[in-house]
Amino acid sequence: MAKDFLYDYQKDAVSKMKNGCILNGGVGTGKSRTSLYYYFQLNGGRIEGNRYTKMSRPMDLYIITTARKRDTKEWEDELKPFKMENYIHLNIVIDSWNNIKKYVGVQNAFFIFDEQRVVGNGTWVKSFLAIAKSNKWILLSATPGDTWTDYIPVFIANGFYRNRTDFINQHVIYSRFSKYPKIDRYVNTRRLVRLRDGILVDMSYLRKTVRHDIDIFCDYNKTEYKEVFKNRWDPFKQEPIQQASSMCYILRRLVNTYPDRQIQLLDIVREHPKSIIFYNFDYELDILKGIFEQIDWLEVAEWNGHKHQEIPESDKWVYLVQYTAGCEGWNCIQTDTIIFYSQNYSYKVLEQARGRIDRLNTPYVDLYYYHLKSRSGIDIAISRAIHSKKNFVEKKFVPDLKF
Repeated sequence: MAKDFLYDYQKDAVSKMKNGCILNGGVGTGKSRTSLYYYFQLNGGRIEGNRYTKMSRPMDLYIITTARKRDTKEWEDELKPFKMENYIHLNIVIDSWNNIKKYVGVQNAFFIFDEQRVVGNGTWVKSFLAIAKSNKWILLSATPGDTWTDYIPVFIANGFYRNRTDFINQHVIYSRFSKYPKIDRYVNTRRLVRLRDGILVDMSYLRKTVRHDIDIFCDYNKTEYKEVFKNRWDPFKQEPIQQASSMCYILRRLVNTYPDRQIQLLDIVREHPKSIIFYNFDYELDILKGIFEQIDWLEVAEWNGHKHQEIPESDKWVYLVQYTAGCEGWNCIQTDTIIFYSQNYSYKVLEQARGRIDRLNTPYVDLYYYHLKSRSGIDIAISRAIHSKKNFVEKKFVPDLKF
């Protein structure tokens, strides 16, 4: 067993972990291995240099992760150093969040919840709370929470509050002037800070990589843009625009499909012939495929809702990835370049996407992130929200329009 099986910052995190904690580490910091070693140590196992101490009567292990991580066997690779196959009666289950409900009846096991999904009060949260009552568990997250309400399920699972209503009664003040329930402020936040700090285990990792974010401003049809915004008319469907979401979609389609963006993209790909390209919409995929199918020296692969292809192994390639389908659960150390063909509304999604190439074992020091955008009002507004670590809200962008 290698002496650097765990880095010092990972060992430090393991020493602070406990049941019901959130292991908070940036993308690519090795949360998977750290969490497995916590489980291994909790059950009496030790790995020190070349010395391996076997676990004694280990609890069954359940890992709830993304569908992609399950399908690519990433967790199986992380399990190999622990020699789990030598435990005859040990049951190990690796499944996706979509199937979490299947494990509600499990008792006296250990659960690792990967890529934190327990926000809100939907089916996943209800299943998580039921599992937490009868098992030991930890959560892994690169972005544990933006608001106090994001922590409600974890606080309940730790026994800090009886239910969501109990939390709201103690901490939430709603706005009196909003037409829908809107939180105005939180009260007794000292307790919230204390509770959060008690379960949050930070992985203090000093990255060797240097991220270079480069904004590439592309031209767009200003006349068309202004006409759509002023007249609220959909030039693609030839009908009135009825909703803020439709307005934003159409404005983005106008700027994202303008030819200058494609020219700028090709210039980057020529300079970086191994590039991951993130996009949002199917029409963008059609544009990208149309561009690259004419270039015979470049191999093209996709990961989206339609295709699940692997990253090419040739010397020159582009990997087209749809944000929602592929912003997490995989990594690539064969390139130092990601191109964001269009912006995503969520800064969390952007951070997850950036982390696909920023890994512990990457051979690169300098990583390049190219952000294609225009100087249109909507692109500027999205950039401003992301820069502030907030999600872009369509209704705020067009508040004066009565749909």
